[in-house]
Amino acid sequence: QVQFVESGGGSVQPGGSLRLSCVVSGSGFSIYTMAWYRQTPGKQRELVAPITNGGQTDYADFVRGRFSISRDNANKTAYLQMRNLKSDDPAGYYCHCNVFSSYRDKWDSHWGQGTQVTVSS
Repeated sequence: QVQFVESGGGSVQPGGSLRLSCVVSGSGFSIYTMAWYRQTPGKQRELVAPITNGGQTDYADFVRGRFSISRDNANKTAYLQMRNLKSDDPAGYYCHCNVFSSYRDKWDSHWGQGTQVTVSS
């Protein structure tokens, strides 16, 4: 079973920084791509940044140059360093991973519970 612990959300002023963490636990699977998504009420969840198990990254245009995704494969952890937070960044931020389950012999997609980010002066 894949379980998540997300942390690091909170409230900051515009221009501030936060670092989100996503720790995945469980056994019987291998993690491939990890990613951060965000969602605000009434809107679809949108991709912020993915990272492969080889360390390749990509970023949505609205965070490029401000956010940085990284991961620690040994500890099944992904991070999202967010800098220069803006008034349109507040959202629930969700960790996602694609895993290959050795028990089920198939690919699975899993979501974390989300962590809230607020930007206000």
